[in-house]
Amino acid sequence: MAVPSWLERLRAAGKTALVQDGKRKIHYLFEDGKEMAEEYDIKTGQLISRKWREKNTLGGTGKWQVEVGEPTSPLLGALESELITESSSNPIFTRKDTLSSFQWRIRNLPYPKEVYSVSVEEEQRCCVIRTTNKKYYKKFSIPDLDRYHLPLDAAALSFTHANNTLIITYQKPKEILAAEEQLQKELKKIKAANSGDGDCKTQ
Repeated sequence: MAVPSWLERLRAAGKTALVQDGKRKIHYLFEDGKEMAEEYDIKTGQLISRKWREKNTLGGTGKWQVEVGEPTSPLLGALESELITESSSNPIFTRKDTLSSFQWRIRNLPYPKEVYSVSVEEEQRCCVIRTTNKKYYKKFSIPDLDRYHLPLDAAALSFTHANNTLIITYQKPKEILAAEEQLQKELKKIKAANSGDGDCKTQ
């Protein structure tokens, strides 16, 4: 039996929707017990955040792991947020997608653009950031490409640097753009709770 595609897994998952503060929030519960929570901008359909949670070894609920969006959120306890602010001068790596590309921002990197290089490691299925001054090095994967079993394409990768922030962009392949468009149509059909009129049709 063929492994179900990612789009099929999303369709099969239990889904609940909530419209709040100009965002459509979708909660997915997969057959293996994993949970995914996404937030979309209602007007643009742009993904704002994506988080994952799975059961821990004792069967209890684990912590949310952020895939897209800011890692610091109101869900963090006061102590954790204090620990984060203490190291605010360290590089902060976040993912913030656009409709046509995956995008990562690394704040607090003051070096000029020519210091950085960003490359694709096809065998390891990851992207690598290096600096000629050896001050920063990071490997990161693109889970979306893994879920759709698509290869990494070095030609789709680009970067720029401004305001102490390195911005890395990977153009979404046509297969993912088509799947996301299809998914958006299906998400709009889900009845939303607590949205005033109980409907998602307020586009």
